[in-house]
Amino acid sequence: MPADTQKMMMTASPWDRWYSTRCCLCCHVRTGTIILGVWYMLINAVVLLILLTALNDPEQYHLTSAELANDLDVMDDANMCIASAISLLMILICGMATYGAYKLRPAWIIPFFCYQIFDFALNTLVAVSIVVYPNTIQDYLQQLPENFPYKEEVAALSNVCLVVIVLLFIGCILGFKAYLIACVWNCYRYVSGRGSSEILLYVTTNDTTVLLPPYDDSVSVPPKQAPPPYTTVTA
Repeated sequence: MPADTQKMMMTASPWDRWYSTRCCLCCHVRTGTIILGVWYMLINAVVLLILLTALNDPEQYHLTSAELANDLDVMDDANMCIASAISLLMILICGMATYGAYKLRPAWIIPFFCYQIFDFALNTLVAVSIVVYPNTIQDYLQQLPENFPYKEEVAALSNVCLVVIVLLFIGCILGFKAYLIACVWNCYRYVSGRGSSEILLYVTTNDTTVLLPPYDDSVSVPPKQAPPPYTTVTA
């Protein structure tokens, strides 16, 4: 292997091996981030609309403690106001990510990426808490309303079976969330490269990834030493 190729391989960081401008097999990471941001905005807009409707007509959406089979009243006005504020903040963050991906503004994508990291960490803590305290699943099932679908059938399962099912479900969610985090991070790197006019080119072989400089930079770099002047040799 040539020495220049070995040197370029050594300078490429391990993160560059996972860098890709494609997501979902056929979509560009920039387009995928825009679609993801719009999707999150629509979900939070629907949630905000429901919460505002509930605040306008509290009797229709109010759940009493008897219906929840516990001593908590989770749908009071204070909690709904907090949830509405969170939904409004999420719409703003998702809108910033969509605008940043569309207008090539990498700083606007950072808040949405931080939200994804926080959400992933929160779901990981839920999975860890289920492993440490498996009885919490049964306690949660007891708090559900009596008319909840399939409550008796699920409660009849053993704790081990419930833990395995819940962990498999959370594991699938965590894997999907990790993939979306990688897509948004790759979009941030792509937008940062486009914004600074330093797009990196990658040549991928069977087991190596070589980092190449941009073509324009390679052409514009002057030679280190000028060639010797041409002289005519006469006999």
